[in-house]
Amino acid sequence: MKTLPLFLLAITFVAPAHADPAAVAGTWMNEDGDGLIEIRIDGQDIRGTIIGSPIEDPERPTTDIHNPDAALRDRPLVGLTILSGFSYDGDGAWSGGFVYDPNNGKTYRAKLKLADRNTLKLRGYVGISLLGRTETWTRQKAET
Repeated sequence: MKTLPLFLLAITFVAPAHADPAAVAGTWMNEDGDGLIEIRIDGQDIRGTIIGSPIEDPERPTTDIHNPDAALRDRPLVGLTILSGFSYDGDGAWSGGFVYDPNNGKTYRAKLKLADRNTLKLRGYVGISLLGRTETWTRQKAET
């Protein structure tokens, strides 16, 4: 009888640290190192918003110039929501969402997976996941 509670306690400690859906919340650097994205939990949804760039380049666009809708090309990139519509699948994975790429003005279907506490895999695709590309985002330390 004493083995069962000990076994359950052991399972608790080997469960992945990213099993909590809120583990994705925080500030992330995209793979290119030119965008900081804040991911927030909003009820059952997660949203990713551009909060800045560590690169200071006066030649870099500051507005959504590649948007196919000409009326939206003047909106600032900072504050732009680029991740939305995800559902939590369990074990640090989300699917059914969308990612907007301000570098080309296109929106892709997307899924997310926490590889570990500080590494997020974002897969954007057209149609099926096989026809896509995966980016690795890195969690940024909170400034104190």
